[in-house]
Amino acid sequence: MEFVLLLNTFISNWEIITLFFLIAVLYSSVGFGGGSSYLAVLALTSLTFTHIRAIALLCNIVVVSGGTYIYIKNKLFNWKKIIPLVLMSIPFAFFGGYLKISQTFFFILLGITLLIAAILMWVSKYITKKSNNNNFKRSTVKDISYGGTIGFVSGMVGIGGGIFLSPLLHLTKWDTPKKIAATSSFFILVNSIAGLGGQYLNPNFSIEPLITLILMFTVLIGGQIGSRLSIKLISPIKLKKATALLIAFVALRILWKHLM
Repeated sequence: MEFVLLLNTFISNWEIITLFFLIAVLYSSVGFGGGSSYLAVLALTSLTFTHIRAIALLCNIVVVSGGTYIYIKNKLFNWKKIIPLVLMSIPFAFFGGYLKISQTFFFILLGITLLIAAILMWVSKYITKKSNNNNFKRSTVKDISYGGTIGFVSGMVGIGGGIFLSPLLHLTKWDTPKKIAATSSFFILVNSIAGLGGQYLNPNFSIEPLITLILMFTVLIGGQIGSRLSIKLISPIKLKKATALLIAFVALRILWKHLM
């Protein structure tokens, strides 16, 4: 009986599962996570916003856990600089996840978030080049405010916040590109866990266990395959720009539907 239910769930959601697998393979093969793309795909389904937020965060945790471990192993973390970023982001991500919001508000916020993410993804090459120097700057107060703001929005929407943090750190010449990537990975992980914790304690929290487990397993397998294949058929920049266009299209479609 359980196997039949699992099979039916797989068959009825094969398009989503296939897209999640392809996103995980492609993104992990060039060192990305793909969280915004997961949200964009889920936003086009009939799943409720509570399901969408939870699935996105759980898949985020699965994808970035491996990357964070590798960054820790290679000693790419500067904890004195990372702690101020997550000091306020973790409680604010938790509060954002716990906050009771309406489905309409969620989708409007998601549309705006995805649109900003698409723009940042499109211009990320220029931002990275501009920041690729040794004149690093640091402001603890700014880091705390950046982390808290991004964490709060991340908790409400169901993202880790790396799509916002990484370009911001590049623009402010925070550190080297490798250390910024490592910091963003850790930031995504802890905020996803905190946001999910807040959502779980929200009285309106609900989740579709079967499809969630299938998608988590899918991105786990896809991520492992992609990280070992290191596909070079599509350059990271082309992949980012193609994804930016897709995310922008989904964002505009969401905003049109819920604002018009």
